Amino acid sequence: MVILDRTPAAAPGVTSSPLQKSSLRVLREAASPPSDPILPCLRSISMAMDELGTGPQCDPTALDQLKCYLTECIRKYGDEYQYSTDPRLLKIWILYADVTEAFPKVYKQLEEKQMFLEHALLYESYALYLCAEGKLQEADKVYAIGISRKAEPLDHLKKTHLTFLKHLEHFVEEADVDAQPSKKQKNEPSVVDPWSVSSRNNLLETINNDLRTFAGYHKSNKVYYGKVALTSSLNILRNKVIELGGRKYQIKGSTGTGAFAKVYKATVDGNAEEMVALKIQNPPFPWEFYMYRQLDMRIPEVERPSFGYAHEVHIFSDVSVLVCDYLPYGTLLDVINSHLVVDRHMDEVLCMYYTIEMLEMLETLHSVGIIHGDFKPDNMLVCYPSGDITEETFRSETRDEQNQGLCLVDWGRGIDLNLFRTGTEFHGDCGTSGFSCVEMQENRNWTYQVDTYGLCVIAHMMLHGAAMSVEKVPRAGGGYEYQPKLPFRRYWNVELWRKLFSTLLNAPSNGSDVAALRGLRASFREHMCGSRQLVGKLSQMLAKQKASLCSS
Repeated sequence: MVILDRTPAAAPGVTSSPLQKSSLRVLREAASPPSDPILPCLRSISMAMDELGTGPQCDPTALDQLKCYLTECIRKYGDEYQYSTDPRLLKIWILYADVTEAFPKVYKQLEEKQMFLEHALLYESYALYLCAEGKLQEADKVYAIGISRKAEPLDHLKKTHLTFLKHLEHFVEEADVDAQPSKKQKNEPSVVDPWSVSSRNNLLETINNDLRTFAGYHKSNKVYYGKVALTSSLNILRNKVIELGGRKYQIKGSTGTGAFAKVYKATVDGNAEEMVALKIQNPPFPWEFYMYRQLDMRIPEVERPSFGYAHEVHIFSDVSVLVCDYLPYGTLLDVINSHLVVDRHMDEVLCMYYTIEMLEMLETLHSVGIIHGDFKPDNMLVCYPSGDITEETFRSETRDEQNQGLCLVDWGRGIDLNLFRTGTEFHGDCGTSGFSCVEMQENRNWTYQVDTYGLCVIAHMMLHGAAMSVEKVPRAGGGYEYQPKLPFRRYWNVELWRKLFSTLLNAPSNGSDVAALRGLRASFREHMCGSRQLVGKLSQMLAKQKASLCSS
């Protein structure tokens, strides 16, 4: 049975082969260069496909003839350099794989030959084959490999993968219903500490095979081989050259230090214009690289710059080195502190701007099943728009990557909800003073609150210049709710800020918060768009802030 006849229902999220609408047309119509030896083969294959037809019944003689033409074409041109990037040859390989029922073998061959690995069609077609075979988990991994390699067209591959995941989730839910779990099982959600040693070890074991397939993943069972220990102090490492994966990184300074990791800025291959951030961690920790690759796969391309990039990771037995983008403008905590040192609070228009940015970040993350887990201002790198901010900046539902204001980094405590059973809740403390959500403080279960509470703390720090404390207050209709202890200033837009804190500090422990985040963002956005003076004032303040912080 050829790909054109595969039953659509066999593949969740895929209704037809990627070749179904394009193979014949491309084989017939592709413009050929003056010297195009493969063209007679393509014509023969096209004629054989016409004779074969697309119905459920295949003429055995026509099918044998097609196999013969495909085999001959692969024998002659399968390794030909002239066609090593020609999508026509890729389509021939895929047809050959399907007709001969040897797709896994063909896929492995193309991997070994390093051919067509940048083409999304390879991964879509193989995933479709695996779906038809009922190997859904393997199909998901193939999509993930293609996305991690940035196969083009990447947006289309991501959309196809998301559609597949949605259908797969529906399929799993139906299977759960068929299993008819007991009432007790239904009412008792799984509760996990996502940051405990045992949980992390189990998760790392689960993702180990996936890690090996991700572009940029390099692992050695030996200790780091360099002349200078990576765990040395900055004074020792400064201006030293670290060689990793054939590239030379010269350390120029430190950008941050944590309990288990140090982050340095470094030039690449002696080019002072190319700067990266090196995150050196002891003991080695591949989890953060995994989270970055999940962001690559799930976050829409236009939103993706708001969450940082990891280019590669080098895992040794003693340390790991994560190579990330370097942004030179400091953190949101630096911005907040720059106002405090002159005994001033941030202007409300700046607070609103950064609050809109954070709401959009969490809306995007939570909609694809990702929790950051360490949402604080020192993990927010500041960015500046390439041009003036306009009303359209706020009115548009689609983020313009040239206008992003923040970049969220440090994914070491990130949580991938896809690795847990649907309905799982979490317990355990984030361990960051002042950022433990109410549920953590009261030893209750939590999910997205670890992020939304962090957003509230940051908004409070921007407005008041101080950490947030909360208190229980009676509700008019009975019961109670949590509110910040410090009152809002009269000249602020009290209604907007009260709604923000009331909504996010009192969210239920389970269930999506995306609609609430989107509604809050819309409220702040409409307020900003209601006055040209506010937008103009914001542009001026950002320009002044950039000049002040970047010159200091």
